[in-house]
Amino acid sequence: MKTTKKSTKSSAKAAKSKKSVKTPAAKVAASAKTAAKTPANAKSAPQKSPAQKRKSDQYDDPNYNYLHYWDGRDYEDESERMALTRLLKGKHFKHATDIGGGYGRLCIFLEQYADKVTLAEPSQQQLDIAKDFLKEHKEIDRKLMQADDMKFKDGTIDLLTMIRVMHHLPNPAAEFAEIARVLADDGYAIIEMANYAHGRNRLKHFIKGQKLPAEPVDISSAKYARKDEIPFVNHNPHTVIKQLGQAGLKVERVLSVSNLRSQTLKKVMPRKVMLAFENVMQPMMSGSFFGPSIFLLVRKGK
Repeated sequence: MKTTKKSTKSSAKAAKSKKSVKTPAAKVAASAKTAAKTPANAKSAPQKSPAQKRKSDQYDDPNYNYLHYWDGRDYEDESERMALTRLLKGKHFKHATDIGGGYGRLCIFLEQYADKVTLAEPSQQQLDIAKDFLKEHKEIDRKLMQADDMKFKDGTIDLLTMIRVMHHLPNPAAEFAEIARVLADDGYAIIEMANYAHGRNRLKHFIKGQKLPAEPVDISSAKYARKDEIPFVNHNPHTVIKQLGQAGLKVERVLSVSNLRSQTLKKVMPRKVMLAFENVMQPMMSGSFFGPSIFLLVRKGK
């Protein structure tokens, strides 16, 4: 969802290179099964109790405004709306919630697909910004809550979206368990993940004769690292799909999104042309997990 910082241990590794960090922020697991059970922020850290959980409130920083982050990112915003439109076509829901939805960027969009929409966000600052951003949409609820501790009753949400949140979750087991708990039996979840296995990384690893890591990879910059900040990672989509399965969730459809994300392309190619290519590439490139962002349409396993 947003830019953040990583642990001191990860930053020591990251400082060795001026390029993107190539070592994982945490040794989560060599396999998806282990990854879903192993604490992600230390090699041998004890499992934290609910009272010890790190709150995802990093966007309460008064020097950071996530609304401004989207300046100049119209291509990415429209690509994500395009993906949601594809996945939600012909569907309508009673209660939709956008988990970690920031200031409500996608909540207004979701209104056309649901009778009720709830913005669920762990940052009070983002909810304060949302109050103004959503002032013409007073029917959209704003709730302060964590993705691993949703304040919804079991089986009461029939559409759940979690966009630009996974890159803060090296070990999403608790969040996936909560999604399975609150999701109605006939409901849908749309989960976006920052994809380490995108086309350029696949090529780089192929040239070096290296396998893509199964565990999350920390991509944050060392100069931004703070020991009290949550990680900023990219995921292997095969691992994430297995983790979802362990939580009782089944992936029904995959889309490759923001396939042409590039500052250089934005300067030379009109946005309408980029989006025309994007429209074709989203389903076409899904099988190879080509894009930097992967959208997963998820339901409870049967």
